[in-house]
Amino acid sequence: MPLIKLIFPMLLAIGIVLDTAQAEELFSTSAIASSKATPQILSTARNVKLTIIQSDDPENGDLLQKVRNGFAMEELDSPLIAKHEQWYASRPEYVARMMSRASLYLYYITNEVERRGMPSEIALLPMIESAYNPIAYSTSSASGIWQFIPSTGKNFGLQQNWWYDGRRDIISATTGALDYLQKLHGRFGDWQLALAAYNWGEGSVSRAQQRNRKLGLPTDYANLKMPEETSNYVPKLLAIKNIIAHPASYGLSLPAIANEPYFASVSTANPIDVQLAAQLADMTKDEFIALNPAHNRPVILQSNSDYILLPVDKIETFLNNLESYDKPLVNWQAYQTKKGEVLANLAARFGLSTEKLQEANGMSAHSHLNSGDTLLVPLVSVADAGKGSFTAFNMPLNPFQKNAFTDSRNSVQHRVLRGETLSKIARFYRVSLTRLRNWNGQIKNINAGQTLTIIKDSTAIKSSSATTRSASRKYLSAHQAISHKQRSRRKNR
Repeated sequence: MPLIKLIFPMLLAIGIVLDTAQAEELFSTSAIASSKATPQILSTARNVKLTIIQSDDPENGDLLQKVRNGFAMEELDSPLIAKHEQWYASRPEYVARMMSRASLYLYYITNEVERRGMPSEIALLPMIESAYNPIAYSTSSASGIWQFIPSTGKNFGLQQNWWYDGRRDIISATTGALDYLQKLHGRFGDWQLALAAYNWGEGSVSRAQQRNRKLGLPTDYANLKMPEETSNYVPKLLAIKNIIAHPASYGLSLPAIANEPYFASVSTANPIDVQLAAQLADMTKDEFIALNPAHNRPVILQSNSDYILLPVDKIETFLNNLESYDKPLVNWQAYQTKKGEVLANLAARFGLSTEKLQEANGMSAHSHLNSGDTLLVPLVSVADAGKGSFTAFNMPLNPFQKNAFTDSRNSVQHRVLRGETLSKIARFYRVSLTRLRNWNGQIKNINAGQTLTIIKDSTAIKSSSATTRSASRKYLSAHQAISHKQRSRRKNR
């Protein structure tokens, strides 16, 4: 069966951008038929040349084989590699979920890595950063498949505001991550050290090298004194590489991933609701967000991202449905709060639950509503939609969390112990599980050694009994004692 491929000759960071006319030309049977004789070249909205070719070569149809062919990193003699190989091999369901997510993005990232002349192991890096989860968020505020922290993201042009977080944008974040890794490789001249710097910071790696030079020791990755996470970083990536190279040796079966684009980008000339965009593409909201995870609000603004990503086989559906859609593309409006208004009453007025209104506006359960705040709310009626086009309003990144983490007296830092769960910690601090997750970046899983933030509720504190306060103190004391015992055990091993 002939395979129709979409090739990005320049592989620009924006991907493929199509307008309605170009999509009709691309997907018409006559266009496909004519490509059998000669490759067809189409000009896209950004003058990116889109080439359609045919291939009957089965060896070129396996993306994982292409990844294997590009492996080029130096081997590392470390027992940690075998440790991580065993960890993944003993969790086939985890590996299957990770590979399923990776299948959406791996073609694009592999081709970008190849275009830059980088080893294809780099395309596997999101597997150890985020397990290819586009909405992954760490306790250190790292976000997206490449796990950029806010400051590094800004350094590499990843816009972060109330509406949009470029760290989660598949195209922009990949460009930023590969730019950063190439910069680090240029500085250290070694991919293992470049990866260590990506994880630990380039200044930290440089200082570790300086210490070794003073002691007359080698300055390569294997001989540097690094934090445990960084010491495991390259071995973990090499373990993934070995599993991808020989999955059967580890008792794993990896899904086939076609060596062809999964997504293309479509220009967005006007703001559009996330839910509507998914509907027009005949996708579920979750499927749409998996390709467009950078949008913080229910509205996609053209000023933040002038394209959306869609599966290649959904582009024609989206553009046809968009052309025939005669209703407003946006069903939200800006609302300025008045003195004395309560969030719960506003939510009911606009037909939402309090939780949904909070979610739409990036508010936590502890957010305070002040007179003059601007909220994003649904249009009251269809008639309102005809009063004018959607106009964006400026908002700070976290407008409703001004004092949430600024005062250490109003928070507790809890270090997670072995065997603890989020539910258990929430019960001990007498807070809801939802609040605990909200305070810690919507965290779902925890590991021993992590630090969680618990915000003190002043109302609850005032109403709590002496018994409750005493119990809390006893728990904290017990927690500290257990921590001391665990540290002692580790020292004696």
